[in-house]
Amino acid sequence: MEITEKLDALLEKAGKDSILKDKLLATRKSLNPIADFCDIANEYGIQISVMDIVNQGEEFYAEIKRSTNGGGENSPDLDFQNDEYSIFMMRLQ
Repeated sequence: MEITEKLDALLEKAGKDSILKDKLLATRKSLNPIADFCDIANEYGIQISVMDIVNQGEEFYAEIKRSTNGGGENSPDLDFQNDEYSIFMMRLQ
């Protein structure tokens, strides 16, 4: 299962379980939000690592840059503006 499918499955679970949803939303105030987010996902049977989330965000960003800049772009998203964690949180609210 790809990371996007795992995140979709977690989002679906959170939509049906208000305790899970509250736990996930609370990670936004954590000192290590992505690590805590992954720990909660793993507790609920969805195996996600911090690197899964980081890599997905960087790969997605690089794909967009390549598609708009003629295919020569491979830079990571250093501003973390398109990271999967933030996108997931927006979808969860």
